[in-house]
This record gives sequence, structure tokens and C-alpha cells, in this order.
Amino acid sequence: MERHIRIKSEYKEKVLDLRRVTRVVAGGKRMSFRATVVVGDEKGKVGLGVSKGLDVAQAVDKAKTKAKKNIVHIILKGRTIPHEVRAKYSAASVLIKPAKLGHGLKAGGAVRNILLLCGIKDATAKTLGATKNKLTTAMAALNALKSIKSTPVMEKTKHEKISEKEKEKENQ
Repeated sequence: MERHIRIKSEYKEKVLDLRRVTRVVAGGKRMSFRATVVVGDEKGKVGLGVSKGLDVAQAVDKAKTKAKKNIVHIILKGRTIPHEVRAKYSAASVLIKPAKLGHGLKAGGAVRNILLLCGIKDATAKTLGATKNKLTTAMAALNALKSIKSTPVMEKTKHEKISEKEKEKENQ
């Protein structure tokens, strides 16, 4: 008797949106489910996946797989982001600002879930635009996080860390 052992994933996941969608065909209407899932490791990696399935579990699994394929690495500065970013996707527009240590995460809806799974713990976010759609808001938040550039100070510390690792290798 074989037992199926489930391997624990390195990513945490959150279902942002679950909708029943209908396709009209010759014989009537075909129902299916659309799932929007965000995955992240809380260390700067986050991905978003959207997929449809005949039942909820199938849609969520497919969306989770797509999200893992679409993972992007976000530059973090401690528990926050290095600078203010703004992005637009369709009708949704998102503004994300860095915050001081201990400020907390002041954001709502889909943006909050993306920031949490990305590992950002201190930031302020505002959803602008005329949409309440979670999918477009999440895409706008992801586009905003992708647009983060590393600052010259961060580049300097990154090069210092690389040179320290090289020195350690030489000493060994």
C-alpha cells in the first residue's frame, strides 16, 4: 500500500478571486470557474496566476501552477520598498509608498495580499481608478512592484556583499 507524500511548497498561496463564468454554446450555457491566485515566499518573490476549470479545485490548482511559473523577484529594502511606485493596468491604478519600521501595512484588498506574500511589512498603498475588480487591481500592484529600481546605496551594499563573499572564498 503506497502512500502519497505531499511535498511542502516553499511558497504560500492566497486565492484572491473566485468567479463562476458562463460560456454560451449551441446547446445552452457552459459553466466554469475562474480562480485568481497569488503565491509568494515572503522574501521578495511573488507571482500571480489566473485559470479556469470545471470545478473550483481544478481552477485553483491550475491558477496556482500558473502563478508559480510567473514569479518575479522584487527588490526590498528591509521590510519595505526602496521608493514610491505607481502603476496602471486596465482601469486600475495603484500607488505604493514605503514606510518607516513598525508602521505596518496600510493597504486593502488584492494589493494587501500581494504585498504580504511578497514580504513587505511596512508600506502604504492606495488603489486609485474606477474599478473594484480584484484581478486588474492585483495586476496593477504587480506592475508597480516590478517597476522598483535599486538605489545607488543599495547597489553599493550589494557589491560590498559580493566582494566580502569573494574574500571569504580566497581565504579558504
